[in-house]
Amino acid sequence: MITQTVVLSAFLCSVHSFTIQDSLEKSDQYSGNTIEDDDFSISTLLERANANVGKNFDEPLVIGDIAVPTGFQNADPCTERGCLWPKSPDGNVYVPYRISRQFSQREREVIIQGLRSFAQSTCIRFTPLNRQRDFVNIQSRSGCYSFVGRRGNGQIVSLNRRGCVFHSIVQHELLHALGFNHEQTRSDRDNHVRILLQNVIPGMEHNFRKIQTRNLGTPYDYSSVMHYGRFAFSKNREPTILPIPDNDVVIGRATQMSPTDILRINRLYRCNSTAPALQIQLLPEPEPVQRNHFL
Repeated sequence: MITQTVVLSAFLCSVHSFTIQDSLEKSDQYSGNTIEDDDFSISTLLERANANVGKNFDEPLVIGDIAVPTGFQNADPCTERGCLWPKSPDGNVYVPYRISRQFSQREREVIIQGLRSFAQSTCIRFTPLNRQRDFVNIQSRSGCYSFVGRRGNGQIVSLNRRGCVFHSIVQHELLHALGFNHEQTRSDRDNHVRILLQNVIPGMEHNFRKIQTRNLGTPYDYSSVMHYGRFAFSKNREPTILPIPDNDVVIGRATQMSPTDILRINRLYRCNSTAPALQIQLLPEPEPVQRNHFL
C-alpha cells in the first residue's frame, strides 16, 4: 500500500512538474507578444484614453497624442522656429509648469513624480510656474497629448484623469514637450521594424508616418518609453508593428524612460548629466544640435 502511494505521488508530481514547465515554456514563448500582453502598453493606454480627443471645440488638432498648432498641420512647428527650452547659465534647463486643480492629491503626486524623474539623470528641471511666459500647462482634457517642443506661452499637456495619469504616460507626454517624437517614426525605423498598414484601423495610418528625425547618434530603442506596442491601432487583433529581424522582441512595454531615452535628452540639451551605468552601443557622434530641429 505504501509503495503504491509513493508511486502515485511520484507520478502526480511528475505530471504537475511537466504542466508547470509546459506553462513556463508557453509563457516564455508568448510573453509580451500577444494582444492580451499589450493591454498596458503605452500605445494601448493612449488609444483608450484618446477615444474622445478632438470632440471639444476648445482643444487643438491632435494627431495620435501629438497636438498640432493651427497653421502647421503639415509640418511640426519645430521646423519653423527653435523649439528647445532655453538653457540657463548654470547648465540646467528650467521648464516651468502649472498643474490644474482638476487633479486629486494622488494624481498630483504621480504627475510630480514624473516631473521630478527628469532631474535624476538629466539637466532638465521642471519647476513650478513663477510668472514666466513660456510654461507647460498640465490639465485633464479629453485624452493624453502634448505639443512637440516648446511652443510658447502656456502650452497644454493633457493628462486625462480617466486613463492618462500613469508614470510612463506622464514621462511620454513630457518627452514630447521637450522635443521628442515616437520611436517608431524614426528616420531609420525601416531597419528595425516593419509597419503593417493592412492591419491598421482606417484613418489611423498617420500614427505610423516616418519623420526625418535627428537621432543624435543613438541606436533604435525597442525599450523606449516613446515606442508603441505591436498591436497599436490594430483593426483585426493582428500586429501593426513587427520588430525585425527578431520578430519576438518585446516593444512598447516600457514603464519608465530607458537609458537611451535619458541619453538623448542629455545629448539634445547638451547636459553634463549622465545616466548611471549606461550600457549603450553608441553610433558616431552627431553633428551639433540645431535649435530648429526636432526628434
